[in-house]
Amino acid sequence: MNARRAAGAVLGAGVLLCLLAALAVTSLGVRVDGTSMAPTLQDGDRVLVAPRSAGEARRFDVVLLRATGRDALLIKRVIGLPGDRVAISSSPERPFEVLLQERGRGPVHRVVASQWAAQVHRTGACCGPDGTRSARAELRAVPEGAFFYLGDNPDLSDDSRAYGWGELGRVEGRVGLRAFPVSASPGLDNRPVLERWQGLVEGAGP
Repeated sequence: MNARRAAGAVLGAGVLLCLLAALAVTSLGVRVDGTSMAPTLQDGDRVLVAPRSAGEARRFDVVLLRATGRDALLIKRVIGLPGDRVAISSSPERPFEVLLQERGRGPVHRVVASQWAAQVHRTGACCGPDGTRSARAELRAVPEGAFFYLGDNPDLSDDSRAYGWGELGRVEGRVGLRAFPVSASPGLDNRPVLERWQGLVEGAGP
C-alpha cells in the first residue's frame, strides 16, 4: 500500500511539473509568426529568450527586435556589428552573396549559410547608406549602436534590406532555445560561417 502511495505521489508530481512547464512555455515563450526564419524556425514554434540579453547583438545569433519605427516584434539573425562593413552581391547565377568585412578592415568574407542557397531565387543588391537595398553591391559601414540583420529565408524576409540598420537598444533579447514543439531540437541549427571572398565589390578597399 505504501509503495502504491509513493508511486502515485511521484506520478502526480510528474504531471504537475509537466503542467507547470507547459504553462511556462505558453506564458514566457515567444511565438514565431511566419516563415522568414525557416527552416531554422517554423511558423508556430515557441522560443525562449536568454536572460539578461536585451540590448545585445552577437554575430550570427538569432534575436528578438523591433525595427526602427515599427512596433512589430521580429525574429532575425545578426550579420554585421558596429564597425563592420556589409554588402550583398547579386546576379542571376549567384543571387545572394552576403559579404562581410569585419571591423571595416582586412579581407572581405562571404557569409555561408546552407539555408540561403537552398531557398533564394530573387536577386537584389545591398547596401544603401541606411543599410537597405541598393542598385548595386556596395560595402557599407554599420554605424555605432546599430547592426545588420537578415532572415534565414531571404526571399520571404523583411529585414535590414527593408528597414535599414537595427538598433541595439531595440533588441529585446537573444533567442536561447526552442521550447515548442517538444519533438524538435531545442537548439538552433544553420549557424553561418565565414569564407574568404574572391570577387570584387564597391567600397572594398582599405
